[in-house]
Parts: sequence; structure tokens; C-alpha cells
Amino acid sequence: MAATPEKPATATPRRKAGRHRGEGQWAVGHMTPLNANEQTKKDDDGLNVRTRIETIYAHRGFDSIDGADLRGRMRWWGLYTQRKPGIDGGKTAILEPEELDDEYFMLRVRIDGGRLTTDQLRVIGEVSQEFARGTADITDRQNVQYHWIRIEDVPEIWNRLEAVGLSTTEACGDTPRVILGSPVAGIAEDEIIDGTPAIDEIHRRIVGNKDFSNLPRKFKSAVSGSPLLDVAHEINDVAFVGVTHPEHGPGFDLWVGGGLSTNPRIGVRLGAWVPLDEVPDVYEGVISVFRDYGYRRLRTRARLKFLVADWGAEKFRQVLEDEYLKRKLVDGPAPEQPVQQWRDHVGVHRQKDGRFYVGFAPRVGRVDGTTLTKIAEVAEAHGSHRVRTTAEQKMLVLDVEESQVESLVAGLEALDLRVNPSPFRRGTMACTGIEFCKLAIVETKARGASLIDELERRIPEFDQPITININGCPNACARIQVADIGLKGQLVLDADGNQVEGFQVHLGGALGLEAGFGRKVRGLKVTSAELPDYVERVLKRFQAEREDGERFATWAARASEESLS
Repeated sequence: MAATPEKPATATPRRKAGRHRGEGQWAVGHMTPLNANEQTKKDDDGLNVRTRIETIYAHRGFDSIDGADLRGRMRWWGLYTQRKPGIDGGKTAILEPEELDDEYFMLRVRIDGGRLTTDQLRVIGEVSQEFARGTADITDRQNVQYHWIRIEDVPEIWNRLEAVGLSTTEACGDTPRVILGSPVAGIAEDEIIDGTPAIDEIHRRIVGNKDFSNLPRKFKSAVSGSPLLDVAHEINDVAFVGVTHPEHGPGFDLWVGGGLSTNPRIGVRLGAWVPLDEVPDVYEGVISVFRDYGYRRLRTRARLKFLVADWGAEKFRQVLEDEYLKRKLVDGPAPEQPVQQWRDHVGVHRQKDGRFYVGFAPRVGRVDGTTLTKIAEVAEAHGSHRVRTTAEQKMLVLDVEESQVESLVAGLEALDLRVNPSPFRRGTMACTGIEFCKLAIVETKARGASLIDELERRIPEFDQPITININGCPNACARIQVADIGLKGQLVLDADGNQVEGFQVHLGGALGLEAGFGRKVRGLKVTSAELPDYVERVLKRFQAEREDGERFATWAARASEESLS
């Protein structure tokens, strides 16, 4: 706005004529200016890069890849460049992308609902062994991630995966990513409703559809009818949570706007009950609101959680109903609190058909191709052809006859896959870390595995549910803010004043049971070398000070800073 005659022009700096002050929302006409990411997407839809990969890049090699494809559009097909070996965490925020890029890729296999056949699992394992140097991590979004992938091998990997009904389509990028689902959907005795048909229909309509392939940022979703609340619905962009309506029966409670990273937010209920057959319509409505009204001007504000925070639940529901669904949603009840803290389905459990499913825990999601093929073989040897991944970096074997359970458990344990793990093996989660991730500052996977071993040795009597989540940077892929003990990787000073790998500590976060974010104690940071000592010390204080039946998160909220230090 120009200065008024009463004020000198220098008092109010002039803005450039015609520049929007909006947030880049398409629905209100804020189509420009575009940041670099938005310009890349406008120039060419990310889905189109597959043709260039298959016809050009796979034949001419890494150096032939266009930069906008390499660090942008290839994510639409599950591909990220991985971190060049030997670059320490202090260089992460300093070096240019091309200096961090290795000539190999992470490739993410999309597994909606965590559902796999043993044939599919075997192919995932074989691809790992042949093309990924044996790597195959189970993520906390039910996917499998490879590393060391060469661009020359990508078309053949796609052929192998797609031949058994798997894909990497929109596993990354500003897209509708994998749809989390209960790993015991359709089989659990206590299930409220099976969300599988909705996941399948959402996938059919949305994934690979160019109407939804240019979102402001990534879009995370979940559908589960389990009373254990087993898909971390509170931290998804949209989630459908199983509830029973007093008049209409089983259906889903609708949540929107959850997410972690550097600005964490717990999702909010819209107070709407959605029947199973309407879940895909409502999902399409929510993702359309995000596409059209999401903030595209700044990527740091482009997640749905920022729009929901600004609008509030009431306005979001009104826009969803009036502009997209063209009808009112039915008011409904909130989900009930789960009766237990563990939501990973680890252990031996009876299915509603009388057979059993068996859940087991790798170490911090770290497996390999050989192990995955052996899991498929062990499952089939015991009459099962279905396995599942979970949102807690775990796996299940389904449909096991009672007479086969003991032998199956022994077969899994022989692979170091624990069906009755310690609380530390069961509750420790880690992201990819500096080994492969270009954003990471510290190592995580090996650190998590060694921490499990140390805690099992030092406090073998500890028997309470505990979650220890280890993240290599502030982006919270391992959900540090909602863990009992959340560890955010950063560089810290040791006792001698040297800069070393370490962690900022969050204490007392939780999902499900009184969901909330962990507490940060002023100045509380630990070096990686000190980590086992610190965690042992805090857990022993918890054991000494806890009241009967008290969870770690509840104790951490009331404990003194001295007890937490």
C-alpha cells in the first residue's frame, strides 16, 4: 500500500506491485509467485518421469538425469538419492544437494494396509538380494525401503514388483502416500470394522491419478477399525478410526491435520461418523481440500496441519461438506481409549476364525533380503500365505493353525525375530539415519540395536511397556515427540568440549493413551556414547518412583528435572 500524504514514503516500505500476500492457495486465486518446488511440479507432473527413467536414464546412467527429476519428480516413483558415504553430520546443512548425493538411490516399496502375500514377500527379498546389496528396512509406515539401487536396475525392479501386484507409485513426493491400515484387518476377534474395502477403493481412485499428483506437500493417511488404535491416527493428515455409532452401527470417526516434524500437531476430530462405503468419497473430499486450499507459498507451511490449525475443525468440516461432498456428514462418537499401551500386535493371538496370527519384532525395523525370503518360507512351511507389516516396524504371520504355532515361533526365533521380545526390543524404533539419509546428522539404526542389547543386559527385570524412538535429525520420521523417550539427533559437546554425535531428549510423549508430546528438560542433551547410561538411569528412577499402575509417560510428566536428567 502506498504511503498517505500525511506520512513520508520512507515510513512504510513499498511492496512490489501485483505481488500476492496469500499463502499460495489455488482455490482463492493465489497461483503465483511459485517457489522452486511448485515450479518443478508445474513444469511437468512427477508421474511422467517414469517414461524418462525407462527410456533414457536407465540406459545412459546417473549422470544423464536432469536435476529437477533427480531431486524432485523421481520421488513420485519412490526414489530418493541416498547420502554419499563418509560425509559427517556437521556437513548436512552446509553442503549443496549435489555434494550430498550418492549415485545410488533409496527405493520405497508401497504396501498399503501392510498387506503382503508370501509370494510378494519373497519377491521383495529377492530384489533386495539381487539389486540392493541385501538392504530391506521395514518402516513405521508399513513400507519396505531398499538402498544401493542403481538407476540402470530400476525398470527391472519395477517389472519384478509389479508382476506380483506391488508398486512404488507415489511412495514419496507431494502425493497421497501409502495408506496405513490395521495389520489384523478382517481377522481380529475384537475388530470394530474391517477397513480393507475402503483402502482398496481409495487406492484404485487416487494413486497414480493426476488429479491428485500435485499436492502442496506429502499426504499421509490411515484407515483402521481396530480398538487398539494401531495406525497412529493422531499424526496423519487424514485418518478414519473405527467406532460404533449408537444408531448407525460400526463405522469410522474422521480425523484431520495431524503431523510431526519440526512443528508437531495432534490431529483433530471433525465429529463426523463415516460409514464404510462412504470412506473413499470423504477421503477424496479431504485430499481435494488440501490440494485446493493448502499453503503452497512456503514449503515449511505446506502440510495440511497448518491449514487445519488456522481454520479449525468447524470451518474445515463446513468447507468439506459444502464445497466437496455437497451434503452433511453424520455426527458421531469419539473412539474409546485402547485398553493397552502396546499397539503392535506382537505375540501369539487368536483370529476370529479360530486360527492364530503371530507378531514378531526385528531390531529397529532392520532386516535384509535373505531374512525376508526366509520369513516367507517359514510361513508357508506352517500353512500360511499371508504376512503383514505394522506401523511399529514389526511383522505378522497370519492364518496359522494352533498345531503349527509352536513350530512357527521356533522358526522365527531362529532368525532372531522375537515373538516374545523384551520391552526394549519391542519398543525401540529408529529412522534410517546418517548411514543413507541426506538430512540426517547422526547414526540411528546401529545405535538403536546396540542400545537394545545394553538395556537387556543392564536391567533384564524391566517389564513395563516403553517406547524409545531414535531420529537422525529434527524431522521426526521415527516419531520422537510421541515416544516415552524420544531422541532427536544433533551434534553436542562432550565433557572435553569436542563436538560429537548426540541427542536432544523428549520424555513422556504418547499416542492412544492420552496422546500428547514429550517434555523437554532444559539443557538435557546426551552424547551417543552416554546414551545407554542415560536411558538406564532414567528407567531405574521410573522403577523406583512410579506409583502402582503408572505409565512412563504419566510419571515423566510429574517427575522432577533431577529425576529426568
